[in-house]
Amino acid sequence: MPIHIRLASMDDVPILEQLIVASVRALSFGYYTLPQIESALIHVFGVDTQLIADGTYFVAEDDGHLIGCGGWSKRKTLFGGDQMKAGEDNLLDPATEAARIRAFFVHPEAARRGIGRRLIETCERAASAAGFHKIELAATLPGEPLYATVGYEVIERFEYRLPDGVSMPLIRMGKILN
Repeated sequence: MPIHIRLASMDDVPILEQLIVASVRALSFGYYTLPQIESALIHVFGVDTQLIADGTYFVAEDDGHLIGCGGWSKRKTLFGGDQMKAGEDNLLDPATEAARIRAFFVHPEAARRGIGRRLIETCERAASAAGFHKIELAATLPGEPLYATVGYEVIERFEYRLPDGVSMPLIRMGKILN
């Protein structure tokens, strides 16, 4: 069966949580240290249910199994799951601000099959249809090559300090939408 992309639902959250852990542990290995990976799983990486509620989060399915996820956002948050939320996540102005690419994860057994690319294309089309002309993201080290391949350029590299004192490098990237 071909890979099917659809909007995520709240019913997907338990499976998405498992997918995210599997993806981060396997695909971040060699880019981040084990303490960085485990700390990020606690403090950063996770499902952002606001994306699902907004109808801007997608899943990739292969024969009914979730093998990837990712979304775009019309809100100010650049990255992070529900565990990072503190206060209101205000809407962006599509005329002057960049939409966000958010929370992309692919199951390690499905990596390098074009799933991330298809999810990005889906998100870019949706953000463009919503009136956005540019889009930004915070890439992890293993994610940077994918984003660069589809036209994202580095805006800045930065270190993100997690609540437990562990620091991890991230890359803010952006792109003009057609």
